[in-house]
Amino acid sequence: MTKQVIKTIVVDDEPLARKGLRARLERHDDVQVLAECQNGLEAVSSISQHRPDLVFLDIQMPGLNGFQVIHKLRELKQPIPMIVFVTAYDSYAIKAFDVHALDYLLKPADDERLGTALNKVREYYSTQHQDEQSQKLVSLVAELTGDDCEEILRKLANGEPVETNPYPDVLAIKDGSEVTRVNVQDIQWIDAAGDYMCVHALDGMHIMRKTMKELEQELNPQFFVRVHRSAIANIRFVKKLVSHISGEYHLILQNDTELKVSRSHRDKVKAAMKM
Repeated sequence: MTKQVIKTIVVDDEPLARKGLRARLERHDDVQVLAECQNGLEAVSSISQHRPDLVFLDIQMPGLNGFQVIHKLRELKQPIPMIVFVTAYDSYAIKAFDVHALDYLLKPADDERLGTALNKVREYYSTQHQDEQSQKLVSLVAELTGDDCEEILRKLANGEPVETNPYPDVLAIKDGSEVTRVNVQDIQWIDAAGDYMCVHALDGMHIMRKTMKELEQELNPQFFVRVHRSAIANIRFVKKLVSHISGEYHLILQNDTELKVSRSHRDKVKAAMKM
């Protein structure tokens, strides 16, 4: 009999991790790697386009994390493929994923562990149990909050309640191998510097690689408002809105930082100031 080919997508923001996993997967003649994705937004687009059977999905990524990818697919009413999570959170992953996921790989994945995960995938694939795993993932997504990935896993592993909140309380800013947790309520304003965002918080400035549009969607619009194509302000830190004779408006923050308000965002800023 001809083996069923498992169409697969690899999602990881680290190029070496993607290449290494792809190389290992290509040693299995029943696995076909359709695409590699370097972030969550690419993953949603690629999964919608290719309709893979299986996705190796990194959890901690810029833009959308692994959990948010599943949430977005659900929002778009796209079929959810079999998911093998890829994570560095070994202290929490085992309990959390035993309940909610088909399987998981701890970074760096070795051939033996990958083989075990693929055998579980083959078992599900051959017995048509994909729907069962999809329901588990939907259940997981329904419980998610705006907490960062490690906090979500910790709560799931310890059986703690996870309240529904689509906006994060903490912004996880990745810098190489380090991740800095910045309390969202402490962010005063954000401005763009080329391909990077400068996050100005009470504890100083942090640099992250993310687009202004992604941040605008991620932050609670009740408090964060786009004031210019390259700036977002936290209304809680705004002291006053000043109009000039020229017709321009500027926001003055409590630390006396002045942000220009563009014409296209003026009405939204005025409305936010009345809240």
